[in-house]
Amino acid sequence: MISGVRTGRPARSTGRPARVRSAVAVCAAAAAVALALTGCSAQAGTGGTNGANSTNGSAGDTEGTADQKQPAVADPAARRANTQAKPTPSATPSAAPEPAVLKNVRINVADGQTVDVGMPISLTFDQPVPDTERAAVERLLAVSTSTGVTGSWSWVKDRNLLDGQRIDYRPRQFWAPGTKVTVRAGSGVTRNFKIGRSLVAIVDVRTHTMTVDKDGTTRQIPITAGAPGMDTWNGTMVVSDKQRRVLMDSRTVGYGDAYKGYYSYAVHLTTSGTYLHQNPKADTYAGRQNVTHGCIGLATDGTARRFYEEVIPGDVVRVTGSTETVAAGNGYGDWNLDWEEWRAGSALR
Repeated sequence: MISGVRTGRPARSTGRPARVRSAVAVCAAAAAVALALTGCSAQAGTGGTNGANSTNGSAGDTEGTADQKQPAVADPAARRANTQAKPTPSATPSAAPEPAVLKNVRINVADGQTVDVGMPISLTFDQPVPDTERAAVERLLAVSTSTGVTGSWSWVKDRNLLDGQRIDYRPRQFWAPGTKVTVRAGSGVTRNFKIGRSLVAIVDVRTHTMTVDKDGTTRQIPITAGAPGMDTWNGTMVVSDKQRRVLMDSRTVGYGDAYKGYYSYAVHLTTSGTYLHQNPKADTYAGRQNVTHGCIGLATDGTARRFYEEVIPGDVVRVTGSTETVAAGNGYGDWNLDWEEWRAGSALR
């Protein structure tokens, strides 16, 4: 019983109205305190009506209890919508897994490397990519450049690999000096490299000379090329690497015991073993006669060393006047295919 209301005597309608009003006020205050202590809102109820002042007090209390579980909604239609189950978002389809061959793909250029204008981008795989899967692999390869370049991927039969283990990218024409290139293979491999200056050397086996064009400046160098029957490859080759000294053994190229020894200032042109290097025979025959086993020989008077020191991977050596043209997959012989032949090697043609 709330204090302020006497027991045992009915309240009179007259004479003590102030006391009754006081008791009612005390009850209302006590109810507000109780609601506050239980965390209820003083404005609980529907339609903005205070539950304590509702015409049905028990209903007001029930609504107040329900409101602790679910916020009050003024509009009955909105209340019904609010009680409906929310749809579960549909699962996002997972991306198709990348072809396994891209996990261990190898790219011929190092990140940050500077190469010359003839260097193609060459990717090789641990195992052959079947014809039916090549388009899927090719779609995951991308090349971007700092300048507008028209180029294409093409599947190349490498001399030392199985068909489907190599794909190259080259522009329609040689790269422009200064071009910055980014190549991506799937989601895991990225290379950034730069095209340096331009060096193109034209070897004429008939005149025994090599004309070197370096950024527009030309000079001629006497050379000796492959003797008849051991002719130097014809066509365009690209410098893949160079070594100060290389052991050359004729047995590895099918010439028996003709030679075995170290040769200096060796510029590597093909995987079949073609080099442009220093050769003592060039001291006598350069500019006069072709006497080598297929390589291009330069004299020992400093000619070979000077050329060696200025070349970088991607420099172009084009041989004219010889017989058989070097294959696209024998080193970087990509440029021996015309543009339409090159594009025909793409799985996305």
